[in-house]
Parts: sequence; C-alpha cells; structure tokens
Amino acid sequence: MTTLTRLFRSARLALLPLLLAPAVQAQQTLTIGLIPSEDSQAMIKSSQLVIDQLQERLGIPVKPFVATDYNGVIEALRAGKLDVAYLGPFSYVLANKVAGAEAFAVAVTKKTGTSAYHSLIVARQDSGIRSLDDLKGRTFAFVDPSSASGHLFPKAGLEQSGHDPKALFSRVIFSGSHDASILAVENRKVDAAAVADRILAGAVNSGQVKKEDFQVVWTSQDIPESPMVWRKNLDPELQGKLRTAFAAIKDVPWGDQGMLNGFQPTSDAAYDVVRDTAKVLDLDLKGLK
Repeated sequence: MTTLTRLFRSARLALLPLLLAPAVQAQQTLTIGLIPSEDSQAMIKSSQLVIDQLQERLGIPVKPFVATDYNGVIEALRAGKLDVAYLGPFSYVLANKVAGAEAFAVAVTKKTGTSAYHSLIVARQDSGIRSLDDLKGRTFAFVDPSSASGHLFPKAGLEQSGHDPKALFSRVIFSGSHDASILAVENRKVDAAAVADRILAGAVNSGQVKKEDFQVVWTSQDIPESPMVWRKNLDPELQGKLRTAFAAIKDVPWGDQGMLNGFQPTSDAAYDVVRDTAKVLDLDLKGLK
C-alpha cells in the first residue's frame, strides 16, 4: 500500500462518522399510524394529547396518520412510511407476519386497570334478540376483516357455539369502524353487530347512544389490549427513547380507551391467543398458521 493510498484510506475513515451522521440525525419527524376505530378526524382529535406528550418527550414532531381501513396501516408499516402504529390485536398479528412490526407497549386505563378488553355482540333492546340463536335470519355488521373484537373473536365465538356465520345471517356487512357498527344497530340499519366493549362504553358516555337501547347478546373472553408497535428496522436508539416516552405518558385521554394510567411493556407472545383464535376459524392469513 502506497503512502498516498494510506492517506486516502485514513481520510475516509476520519470522515466516516460525519458521513454516517446525517443517517442518524435523519429522523426529524416520527410518523404514527392509528387504526380507524372512529372517523379519521375524531381519531386524531381523541389521540392529540398523547401525541403532544410524545412529541414533547421525544423532542421531534409527531405526525399522525389514519388509514381508511386496518390494512392501510399495515401496508404503510411494510412500506416504511410509518415509524410507529397503534394496532388492534389481530391487525398486529398480521402486521407482525407481513411487515415485521413488533409490539412494545400497551395502554392501561384508569377505568379498568387492565390491559385487556372484550368483544360484544349487541342488538337493539326492542329487537327481541336475546341469544345467539335469535340471530338466525337477521342482518349483522362486523367492523373490518382485520379487527379482533369486530370480527375475529365474535366470528370464532359463533362457530364455537355451533353457529355457521355464513348460514346464520341473512346479510353481513363490514361497517369500517366500531362507531359505524354501533350507529348501524342504533338506527336499525342492521339487527346486530360485533363491537369492542370500551368503544360502546365511550359512545354511551359521550351521549352518542343510550345504554338502555342496547342488549348484549354475547361477550368474548379477554382480548389482549391493542398494542403500540414499531417497524422492525426503526433505529434502536429511537426505540429506547420511545419506550421511555410512552412509559411516562399518564393522566391523559387516549382515543376510545379513556383516561390513561400509563403504558406498560408488552411483547409478541402476548398475542398468541389471537393467533390461536385465528386457527379456530382455520384462517390461512398469509402464512399465519
């Protein structure tokens, strides 16, 4: 090796930290995806205080994004257009499989003190529907094919109770959001629907619907709460900052979950019950089985 070559090599090595620095500093904005449990503007508004605290603790702008459906968030993660996302349990399992997303935190609310919730099948109180058998020949709304409480768990519950959803209902729709399903029942657009218990409770508390108008027909087992996830190739240093930031966010409302008692760590294994439920339905979800 000549002296000149050694000098050029030394110069490159000396410049290497400077050349790499822009890549480390490139994270000027954090993009966070939100599943459409409500319409997009309502979802952003109800999440704004958490976003504001996250932005303050990270020291960079946090930009929210709400897709038109659950798969839109998953695809944005896979394409690297999102850094972090709030996903439902089933949409997380899909995102983990197809986009390499990793669950890292889950909200604990002051109201429940737990990190679990339930799926409900509800009907109007004046519909005469009191049991799953009464759903025969009725119209029904699921939320989204990738929704845990709005599709996966209630569909599995129906099958485990001896009912074939394809034969049970006269018509089935996917409403696109839990709020839309609740209003579809309220306004007699469908006879019954599958929704998350906390979202129904939120609609009641906001005065959107009245509790006495609804009859709960079926309740699921515990479903692990919707996780915060990050894309698999997110900078490890930023991952550490996110863990710390989310752990410190408390005493603010978070979407349909109500007042937060904090975010606690979670892991992929917490969602094995969701994978097991998918197997009850014999779903081959892009290699999920």
